[in-house]
Amino acid sequence: MTDPVVDPVLAAIRRRRVTRAMTDEPVAREQVETILEAARWAPTAGNRHLQRFVATTHPGTLRVLRMVSPGMIARPTAAITVCVDRGLAANYGFRPETPGPWIDVGTATATILLAAQAVGLGAGPVSSFSRAAVGVALDLPEGWSPELIVGLGHPAPQQPGAMTPGRRVTWQDLTRWVPEG
Repeated sequence: MTDPVVDPVLAAIRRRRVTRAMTDEPVAREQVETILEAARWAPTAGNRHLQRFVATTHPGTLRVLRMVSPGMIARPTAAITVCVDRGLAANYGFRPETPGPWIDVGTATATILLAAQAVGLGAGPVSSFSRAAVGVALDLPEGWSPELIVGLGHPAPQQPGAMTPGRRVTWQDLTRWVPEG
């Protein structure tokens, strides 16, 4: 078994945290591009790449995103919105309720969160927002559905406490072996 202290991927997974407070220091476009390059490598259903990314560092656009996203606690100076290209999904035969595209959103988001940490940024996923308003704010193409926003920024020195304080959950708390034994 690989020692997580030695393996850089496992060490990064253990270090990564959701950033709930960010400074007003701008995020460099190169950092966002590095994160997007990593995100394109995320696993996808059948290697179809139904997810699309919309990135912004524009203060006005970020202000609008915050106004229509009650879940955006931090004040990011960059954001990546993970969308699903519904038209492309339909062309591949995916019905609207098929979970594959949402799984792609999840794998892309996990990759974005780890890549943000790798380039020295904090990140926080946001799922509470008006899809219609975000679509207008980002001028999304026809058929692109915004599914998740990842706010990016430089972590503030002080972070709010955990939303559910208490002991840290272990993998054993989350796992059931079948058959038992």
